[in-house]
Amino acid sequence: MHFVDAKGILSAKNGMNLYRGCTHGCIYCDSRSKCYQFTHDFEDIEVKQNAPELLEQTLRSKRKKCMIGTGAMCDPYMHCEKELRLTRRCIEIIERYGFGLAIQTKSDLVLRDLDLFQKIQEKAKCVVQMTLTTYDEALCKIVEPNVCTTKKRFETLKILQQNGIPTVVWLSPILPFINDTEENIEGILDYCIDAGVYGIINFGMGMTLREGDREYFYAALDKHFPGLKEQFHHKYGYAYQIASSQNAKLMKLFHKKCRAHGIVDNVEEVFQYLSTFPQKEQYQQLWLF
Repeated sequence: MHFVDAKGILSAKNGMNLYRGCTHGCIYCDSRSKCYQFTHDFEDIEVKQNAPELLEQTLRSKRKKCMIGTGAMCDPYMHCEKELRLTRRCIEIIERYGFGLAIQTKSDLVLRDLDLFQKIQEKAKCVVQMTLTTYDEALCKIVEPNVCTTKKRFETLKILQQNGIPTVVWLSPILPFINDTEENIEGILDYCIDAGVYGIINFGMGMTLREGDREYFYAALDKHFPGLKEQFHHKYGYAYQIASSQNAKLMKLFHKKCRAHGIVDNVEEVFQYLSTFPQKEQYQQLWLF
């Protein structure tokens, strides 16, 4: 772990990453890709130590309230956050200035900040996004070895639901030959239904591979699934988009089950929900008259 002073904190679309790198160890992680130009080991976490100060300066100068997103590139609740509390400090600033929050994670550490989520939800909107890829607990511990398993994430989603915090699930990636089965998708969808999620983001049953993360993924296949690397290489070569041969069948199952239970399954509609700041004060004023 090392500390840096960042020059800026919010992207043009109001997203932020407080850390660079990750310690969750997911075998498929796209953030390892060479195109992201990491100048340090991926597990050597870069901490943007001045992020809270930069965020406060930025939010103070914004004329319009909006949703602030975090977690798209690196998980805001990786192991070092428990001690550093950088994510919590930034959420406190978001709450103080009346902005909304859309936060994405795989970790049940997210529940530590439930009190802040509730305060934001009262004034604006707070949406917690959780990634679910692997229903089988033993397989999940191989695919995502250093973070809580899918069952624990489901339990986290339930607690958020019970406390009035809307949730969205990322059903991605789905790994060909590994978890692209009806049993896996059914199990995850049952969790989502039980947890009352608003929507599910899925780009198709498959994954992406490019220079940097491909090598890491193949090394994991050699370690945990001997012979599978050769199948991948024979079927997909050096393709970037890796679609499961079960894609059509699994997508039909996905859409059918989501629509039967009122879960939003249109990616653009879910993204619109995540990025839309509610005009609660305006609605309250209209209601008064």
